[in-house]
Amino acid sequence: MREGEAAPSPADAPAIQDDALTGLPQPRTMQLVARLVGRGPSKLTRFFINSGVALFTFLMSVAALRYLGGLLASYPLLGWVGIALMGLFCFAALAMAWREYRAWSRFAAIDAINRQAGAALASGDVKAAQQVVTRLEGLYRGRPELEWGLGKLREHKAEAYDSHTLIAMAEGHLLADLDQQARREIEAAARTVATATALIPLALADVIAALAANLRMIRRMAEIYGGRAGAVGGWRLARTVMTHLIATGAVAAGDDLIQTVAGGGMLAKLSRRFGEGVVNGALTARVGIAAMEVCRPLPFLHQPRPRVGNLVARGLKGLFGEEEAEPAPE
Repeated sequence: MREGEAAPSPADAPAIQDDALTGLPQPRTMQLVARLVGRGPSKLTRFFINSGVALFTFLMSVAALRYLGGLLASYPLLGWVGIALMGLFCFAALAMAWREYRAWSRFAAIDAINRQAGAALASGDVKAAQQVVTRLEGLYRGRPELEWGLGKLREHKAEAYDSHTLIAMAEGHLLADLDQQARREIEAAARTVATATALIPLALADVIAALAANLRMIRRMAEIYGGRAGAVGGWRLARTVMTHLIATGAVAAGDDLIQTVAGGGMLAKLSRRFGEGVVNGALTARVGIAAMEVCRPLPFLHQPRPRVGNLVARGLKGLFGEEEAEPAPE
């Protein structure tokens, strides 16, 4: 310092970068996918869309009826053919609506079992836990791959004398194998998203590929745990999962992603796209874990909760044709 000059102020010092992830690859593809799926329309937009669909359906119905009436007057045979085709279309539309209703009712049943299990665990009510197990047996009755687990559960459930043991027994006999199937689906989806991000150079093409992979993964989560994801029900389930992730700030790099993001940063020194692919694959794994929690009829008790790092490691090993005989401990 020269004589007469003012001393520097601490306020003039540059801000300290305490973010350990600064400069590392960012999951832009998965963040855009989460915004596309999780952000629902506003009330005004929904009102506009619903009224527009109602008006269009009304006008099309009136036009079809007038056309068929004129056709009956001019060419009776063709008019009756048109009426038969319209009847078939209406029947198909009703069947689609019934399928969507049944699919969403399955989701409602799974959610009810989950909430009832949580209440039974909190209160320690054995009768409530027995009702949970009974509903769980009804949910999975008729699935050949679970017949052995159902038999073992019926054989040993009388030995449980508290709610936690009974529900944990049901989890071990019925959900352990389903959890492994769900893990394999998450690993495959993470591998797909990582590969698409790394190898597809077209703008927004990687977003479309990631969106398709995540929607398929979420639908598979529902099917594995007993749900039936129709077109509308599958989209609503995806919105539920993504909205939960956005609300909790999970579409960002957190504690369970730091190691994966750091690995992506090392790959980014070789290729930026490969580094982003690793991080997008990790966020896909996080979406899969959230979908497991939404679709799973019981909370994680004795079965280990999946971890992002393990899922991504096994998923990316599949790129090189390596498979593990047994999954790594969670």
